[in-house]
Amino acid sequence: ILMLTAKTDEVDRIIGLEIGADDYVTKPFSPRELVARVRAILRRVNLQFEEEGPSELVFRDLKIDLVRHQAAKGGQIVELTPSEFRLLIFMARHPGRVYRRSQLLEEVVGSSFEAYDRVIDAHVKNLRKKIEDDPENPCYVLTVWGLGYKFNENALSENSQL
Repeated sequence: ILMLTAKTDEVDRIIGLEIGADDYVTKPFSPRELVARVRAILRRVNLQFEEEGPSELVFRDLKIDLVRHQAAKGGQIVELTPSEFRLLIFMARHPGRVYRRSQLLEEVVGSSFEAYDRVIDAHVKNLRKKIEDDPENPCYVLTVWGLGYKFNENALSENSQL
Protein backbone atom coordinates (compact mmCIF):
# COMPACT_ATOMS: atom_id res chain seq x y z
CA ILE A 1 0.00 0.00 0.00
CA LEU A 2 1.45 3.32 -1.10
CA MET A 3 -0.23 6.32 0.49
CA LEU A 4 -0.20 9.49 -1.64
CA THR A 5 -1.42 12.54 0.24
CA ALA A 6 -1.09 16.26 0.79
CA LYS A 7 -0.88 15.79 4.57
CA THR A 8 2.68 16.50 5.63
CA ASP A 9 2.48 16.51 9.42
CA GLU A 10 4.56 13.89 11.21
CA VAL A 11 1.47 12.62 13.05
CA ASP A 12 -0.32 12.00 9.73
CA ARG A 13 2.69 10.12 8.33
CA ILE A 14 2.97 7.97 11.44
CA ILE A 15 -0.75 7.18 11.44
CA GLY A 16 -0.61 6.27 7.75
CA LEU A 17 2.26 3.87 8.33
CA GLU A 18 0.70 2.42 11.49
CA ILE A 19 -2.55 1.57 9.72
CA GLY A 20 -0.67 -0.50 7.18
CA ALA A 21 0.79 1.71 4.47
CA ASP A 22 4.07 0.39 3.08
CA ASP A 23 5.20 3.90 2.20
CA TYR A 24 3.89 7.44 2.59
CA VAL A 25 4.50 10.09 -0.08
CA THR A 26 3.42 13.70 0.26
CA LYS A 27 2.59 16.12 -2.53
CA PRO A 28 4.34 17.44 -4.47
CA PHE A 29 6.32 14.45 -5.69
CA SER A 30 7.97 13.70 -8.98
CA PRO A 31 6.87 10.82 -11.20
CA ARG A 32 10.42 9.44 -10.94
CA GLU A 33 10.21 9.35 -7.15
CA LEU A 34 6.84 7.61 -7.31
CA VAL A 35 8.18 4.97 -9.72
CA ALA A 36 11.23 4.42 -7.49
CA ARG A 37 9.05 3.95 -4.41
CA VAL A 38 6.71 1.51 -6.20
CA ARG A 39 9.72 -0.48 -7.42
CA ALA A 40 11.12 -0.60 -3.87
CA ILE A 41 7.82 -1.99 -2.56
CA LEU A 42 7.69 -4.57 -5.35
CA ARG A 43 11.27 -5.64 -4.59
CA ARG A 44 10.38 -6.25 -0.94
CA VAL A 45 7.26 -8.20 -1.88
CA ASN A 46 9.08 -10.27 -4.49
CA LEU A 47 11.91 -11.08 -2.08
CA GLN A 48 9.40 -12.57 0.31
CA PHE A 49 8.19 -14.96 -2.38
CA GLU A 50 11.61 -15.75 -3.82
CA GLU A 51 13.23 -16.76 -0.55
CA GLU A 52 13.51 -20.49 -0.26
CA GLY A 53 12.40 -22.23 2.86
CA PRO A 54 9.33 -23.64 4.52
CA SER A 55 5.86 -22.38 3.69
CA GLU A 56 5.11 -21.92 7.38
CA LEU A 57 6.91 -21.19 10.61
CA VAL A 58 5.71 -22.81 13.83
CA PHE A 59 6.60 -21.70 17.36
CA ARG A 60 4.76 -23.21 20.32
CA ASP A 61 1.14 -22.14 19.71
CA LEU A 62 2.01 -19.55 17.03
CA LYS A 63 1.83 -20.61 13.39
CA ILE A 64 2.86 -18.27 10.57
CA ASP A 65 1.64 -19.23 7.09
CA LEU A 66 3.97 -17.53 4.60
CA VAL A 67 1.89 -18.48 1.56
CA ARG A 68 -1.46 -17.24 2.84
CA HIS A 69 0.08 -14.31 4.74
CA GLN A 70 -1.70 -15.35 7.92
CA ALA A 71 -0.77 -15.98 11.50
CA ALA A 72 -2.67 -18.16 13.93
CA LYS A 73 -2.35 -18.41 17.69
CA GLY A 74 -3.79 -21.46 19.35
CA GLY A 75 -5.54 -22.33 16.09
CA GLN A 76 -7.28 -18.95 15.85
CA ILE A 77 -6.44 -16.60 12.96
CA VAL A 78 -4.80 -13.39 14.18
CA GLU A 79 -5.67 -10.29 12.14
CA LEU A 80 -2.39 -8.53 11.34
CA THR A 81 -1.80 -5.46 9.22
CA PRO A 82 0.59 -5.95 6.28
CA SER A 83 3.30 -4.09 8.21
CA GLU A 84 2.80 -6.21 11.33
CA PHE A 85 2.98 -9.39 9.26
CA ARG A 86 6.20 -8.27 7.54
CA LEU A 87 7.71 -7.40 10.91
CA LEU A 88 6.72 -10.77 12.35
CA ILE A 89 8.09 -12.92 9.53
CA PHE A 90 11.25 -10.85 9.21
CA MET A 91 12.17 -11.50 12.85
CA ALA A 92 10.72 -15.02 13.09
CA ARG A 93 12.86 -16.27 10.20
CA HIS A 94 15.94 -15.61 12.35
CA PRO A 95 15.08 -16.28 16.01
CA GLY A 96 17.63 -14.84 18.39
CA ARG A 97 19.02 -12.29 15.95
CA VAL A 98 18.83 -8.75 17.30
CA TYR A 99 17.58 -6.09 14.89
CA ARG A 100 18.05 -2.35 15.34
CA ARG A 101 14.98 -0.18 14.80
CA SER A 102 16.53 1.21 11.62
CA GLN A 103 16.88 -2.32 10.18
CA LEU A 104 13.27 -3.16 11.00
CA LEU A 105 12.12 0.18 9.66
CA GLU A 106 13.90 -0.44 6.36
CA GLU A 107 12.32 -3.90 6.07
CA VAL A 108 8.80 -2.97 7.16
CA VAL A 109 8.40 0.59 5.91
CA GLY A 110 11.08 0.72 3.23
CA SER A 111 12.85 3.66 4.80
CA SER A 112 15.31 4.04 7.63
CA PHE A 113 14.49 7.72 8.12
CA GLU A 114 15.15 8.21 11.83
CA ALA A 115 12.10 10.39 12.45
CA TYR A 116 10.04 7.25 11.84
CA ASP A 117 11.95 4.91 14.17
CA ARG A 118 9.22 5.05 16.82
CA VAL A 119 6.84 3.64 14.20
CA ILE A 120 8.55 0.30 14.81
CA ASP A 121 7.82 0.61 18.53
CA ALA A 122 4.14 1.10 17.70
CA HIS A 123 4.12 -1.91 15.35
CA VAL A 124 5.83 -4.06 17.99
CA LYS A 125 3.34 -2.94 20.63
CA ASN A 126 0.39 -3.76 18.35
CA LEU A 127 1.92 -7.07 17.30
CA ARG A 128 2.47 -8.09 20.92
CA LYS A 129 -1.17 -7.31 21.74
CA LYS A 130 -2.19 -9.74 19.01
CA ILE A 131 0.23 -12.67 19.46
CA GLU A 132 1.33 -12.60 23.10
CA ASP A 133 -0.62 -14.08 26.00
CA ASP A 134 0.70 -11.23 28.16
CA PRO A 135 1.93 -8.30 26.02
CA GLU A 136 3.61 -6.75 29.07
CA ASN A 137 5.73 -9.90 29.49
CA PRO A 138 6.22 -11.10 25.91
CA CYS A 139 7.54 -14.54 25.04
CA TYR A 140 7.85 -14.08 21.25
CA VAL A 141 8.94 -10.52 20.38
CA LEU A 142 11.51 -9.37 22.93
CA THR A 143 13.08 -5.99 23.55
CA VAL A 144 16.87 -5.92 23.70
CA TRP A 145 17.43 -2.73 25.69
CA GLY A 146 19.62 -0.19 23.97
CA LEU A 147 19.71 -2.22 20.74
CA GLY A 148 16.31 -3.11 19.33
CA TYR A 149 14.16 -6.23 19.11
CA LYS A 150 14.48 -9.94 18.50
CA PHE A 151 12.23 -12.94 18.05
CA ASN A 152 12.81 -15.22 21.03
CA GLU A 153 14.93 -18.22 20.07
CA ASN A 154 13.55 -19.98 23.16
CA ALA A 155 10.07 -19.87 21.60
CA LEU A 156 11.16 -22.81 19.49
CA SER A 157 9.53 -26.07 20.49
CA GLU A 158 10.11 -29.65 19.40
CA ASN A 159 7.52 -29.12 16.65
CA SER A 160 9.01 -25.85 15.42
CA GLN A 161 9.80 -25.57 11.73
CA LEU A 162 12.29 -23.14 10.23
